[in-house]
Amino acid sequence: MEEDVILKVDHLSHRYSAAWALRNVSFEVRKHDICGLLGPNGAGKSTVMNIICGIVRQSDGKVSVAGIDVLKHPLEAKAHIGFLPQNPPIYADFTVEEYLRHAAEIRRVPDREIPKAMDEVLELCGITHFRKRLLSNLSGGYKQRVGIAQAIIHKPDLVIFDEPTNGLDPTQVLGVRRLLREIAQNSTVLISTHILSEVQAVCNKIVMVNRGKTIFKGSTSDFDNSIVPDSIFLKVQPEPALEEVQAITGVTGAEALGDGSFRVRFGDDTEVLENIVAVAASKGWHLEEMGVERSSMDAVFAALTKQQH
Repeated sequence: MEEDVILKVDHLSHRYSAAWALRNVSFEVRKHDICGLLGPNGAGKSTVMNIICGIVRQSDGKVSVAGIDVLKHPLEAKAHIGFLPQNPPIYADFTVEEYLRHAAEIRRVPDREIPKAMDEVLELCGITHFRKRLLSNLSGGYKQRVGIAQAIIHKPDLVIFDEPTNGLDPTQVLGVRRLLREIAQNSTVLISTHILSEVQAVCNKIVMVNRGKTIFKGSTSDFDNSIVPDSIFLKVQPEPALEEVQAITGVTGAEALGDGSFRVRFGDDTEVLENIVAVAASKGWHLEEMGVERSSMDAVFAALTKQQH
């Protein structure tokens, strides 16, 4: 439904001098989605984020946040947005509490509501016990949590994170991922990243850009299977001829890997697995190994990017 669309990017284009940074980018993000804005460095992700946040005025197209045109009504639209850039915008000589109060004030949270808003984000982000500590004395992981807290203190409809786990250790990464899922219970989340594992671990939607153009938009599972089809790894003894494997009903292609091993492409995995077993029994093949290989996100990413060259 249209009222569930929190972010709508419609035929967005932008040019820096003579070079186009974005060309005709369109996508929607709905309420409670965690959407990954995915692409290699220099793909146009930062330009998209800057336009959504009202930092850059687009050359063409339209961006709406919570139904508000960002270009026509920038202040109204920005009130619905929380943003955490790649490097948290913190003041080292502030305490956590002082900094969050400052963030709430510039986000126009009413004075009487600021204490409650601070308590809520301190609790959610797991930093209540650091509220009196100077930001300069926090570790990188906790500085990131403070950055997240400032982005959500005014309860925005849309929260945008630029590389939210950059530079964190594995334990900190897991903590931030859990936090992003909790935030998505009340807000829509857009994460800009070039790291596939982040998208796979957190997001349910993906928008992929490369060279300023949208080359994929859809669910994470659709992305995973969009270009590189699943395959079956098969090891058979005695080794049959490749033509015999290719002739099995449901097999759309096969590659001989040597020593009785094959990589089999297929249409329906349930049907083709049953057919392979039946053919093996009828021909006296011994199935030493058989299993479905799911295409990795890295392979899909590489295939999608290759299309642009």
